[in-house]
Amino acid sequence: MKLSDYVIDVLVEQNIKHVFEMIGGGITHLLDSIYIREDIECVSIHHEQAASFAAEGYARINGNLGVAMATSGPGALNLLTGIGSCYFDSIPCLFITGQVNTYEYKFDKKIRQIGFQETDIVSVVKPLTKYAELVIDPEKIRYHLEKAIYIAQNGRPGPVLLDIPMNIQRANIDPKQQVSFFDSEEYQGLVKEEKNDEFLLDEIIELMKNAERPIILAGGGIRTGNATRELNELVKITKFPVVSSLMGIDSLSHANEEYIGMIGSYGNRYSNLALANSDLLLILGSRLDTRQTGTRPDTFARGAKKVHVDIDRLELNEKVKVDIAIHSTLKPFLQKLTEKLETEWLDTNISKWYQTIGMYKDNYPTANYQEDSIDPNWFMEQLSNNLKSDDTICLDVGQHQMWASQSLKLKDGQRLLNSGGMGAMGFALPAAMGAYLAKEDGQAIVIAGDGGIQVNIQEFDTIVSNNLPIKIIIMNNKSLGMVRQFQDLYFEKRRQSTIISNPNFPGIARAYDMKAFTINTVSEVESVLEQVFLEEGPVLVDVSIASDVVVNPKLVVNKPIEDMSPHLDRDELKKIMLIDLVEEQKNN
Repeated sequence: MKLSDYVIDVLVEQNIKHVFEMIGGGITHLLDSIYIREDIECVSIHHEQAASFAAEGYARINGNLGVAMATSGPGALNLLTGIGSCYFDSIPCLFITGQVNTYEYKFDKKIRQIGFQETDIVSVVKPLTKYAELVIDPEKIRYHLEKAIYIAQNGRPGPVLLDIPMNIQRANIDPKQQVSFFDSEEYQGLVKEEKNDEFLLDEIIELMKNAERPIILAGGGIRTGNATRELNELVKITKFPVVSSLMGIDSLSHANEEYIGMIGSYGNRYSNLALANSDLLLILGSRLDTRQTGTRPDTFARGAKKVHVDIDRLELNEKVKVDIAIHSTLKPFLQKLTEKLETEWLDTNISKWYQTIGMYKDNYPTANYQEDSIDPNWFMEQLSNNLKSDDTICLDVGQHQMWASQSLKLKDGQRLLNSGGMGAMGFALPAAMGAYLAKEDGQAIVIAGDGGIQVNIQEFDTIVSNNLPIKIIIMNNKSLGMVRQFQDLYFEKRRQSTIISNPNFPGIARAYDMKAFTINTVSEVESVLEQVFLEEGPVLVDVSIASDVVVNPKLVVNKPIEDMSPHLDRDELKKIMLIDLVEEQKNN
């Protein structure tokens, strides 16, 4: 059989129904092998970066694998931002790039290039992938393809790339006669490396029983580890309060009284206060980066015993020193923990702790209703009221991302996708396309800023052409607000390059035959949102907000997470803290 046909057979076996691509000469054999089939289809995108983000959104929803393809040279290089996003956020994606014929490739020759668009993409992407390989022997395609998919999905998930020259794509092979990766010593070695640590359940349960102010920190590993059901069971048994990282926001329904919001540099003040005052912190699948801990990780949950469970051994005790560190995938760990708790757990009295947390929430709310202008956090609460339980929300990067992460109230079944480690503007629109196609029910909602929406605005055509029911909410403050806020804080309001003049977004949407609305005042919010979500197809909403609006609260440099800007009076902070304050340091 033709090698490109075999590649597509393997993708179908992985339950891949959509491949995101931008056609180029280097992948014509692969795409032609899709053209003749009915069980898989191409989704043609207008920029390879958008294809990579769409594949990421697809993988995040199906929990299995996303696939994007691009031609050699510029096509392959345009995938890089999405590949990096998958790497930092642990998303299993397979990227397949076309390459010039092997007889046109320079290999070890010192010249810069032989073939047209020839580019050594494998060397470029190796720091951002778990595995990258130039396939130069058609008799090894089975090994490389099986290996790539296995590595993408196992251990800490992440992206892989296969670079397949055109003459290899069109070669005739018999895959049944080829060596399988699963029969190799390499596979057996990887299985041994992935073995979990001893769970130390007795020690952990003892800490849980003795805790008076426990907190569970749900990280992105809950979702990537397919452990949401197990987390919910743990919370049901223990009734422990739960905070989340940016990537763990949708791991638990916000209707649960145990969920108390997002922590970190742009977290809710009440969530940060709760974590800061805890006496036991159970960290599940979070790498504890500085966006969570602040720039003083030594002060993070300093009064708490800490248990950290993570799939990546290198993340344990790397940034925050803990009392118990366990290298494990989360699902089996939580299964064993809840099984043991079902027979040993006695309800602990943490009602006083919940009263304290309730005081924090009552006294330090994030949203602030205003009659004369639209408060973004209040708007997110109103938006939540219009979303259904099977909807998927995709956030772009900027101020709007933090307003939404702080204030959206997620229902059971809803998903929220953030670009975390890469933090790439332009993520949300294509990610929503992939997310919807992976699920094919509910709606996908994009929340973007007026800067970020323009990065991949060309995909309006893809959305309309495929009639994807994506609702696009633009929070329009005529600026690149996150950096502008940073300039105001640290650069005496010298707003270089952050004040922008925008096009007519509703006009652009209508040019693509998309329905469009505007919201300019508080009084319009309820009626326009209601109308938007009655529409079945794609819709754009341009929401006008003040140009100088900021994300509050915000953690500034050299402050512990409980001491957020705008800062509370020192005496007030001392009064509400259950542990001692830390010594203040100057901001640099």
